[in-house]
Amino acid sequence: VQPDMYPGNCWAFKGSQGYLVVRLSMKIYPTAFTLEHIPKTLSPTGNITSAPRNFAVYGLDDEYQEEGKLLGEYVYDQDGEPLQMFPVMEKNEDAFQIVELRIFSNWGHVEYTCLYRFRVHGKPTQ
Repeated sequence: VQPDMYPGNCWAFKGSQGYLVVRLSMKIYPTAFTLEHIPKTLSPTGNITSAPRNFAVYGLDDEYQEEGKLLGEYVYDQDGEPLQMFPVMEKNEDAFQIVELRIFSNWGHVEYTCLYRFRVHGKPTQ
């Protein structure tokens, strides 16, 4: 969500649940998603409890759609690499220009959750 990865330079939202809707420049067939957080070594507290934990990604036909097509449910591993890639898990033959990232929990921070980078990977429609 930000062009750099400095501690605190993130999109923070209150609590442990939130969502982000992204309009891509073109319709694509999604193949994977990347979620990135700062590593523990860059954190002033030595932990990354504000990192997303459980999340899901949905494809939407338009921004007014209440429930999109589930593309996968995932867990960001706070002990893994800062940049983690997640393949589309659900069978999908649809192309989307709008993607929703829905975060269900973080790693224990009670005040907020920080999102540093979210990327959508896929193949363009012909």
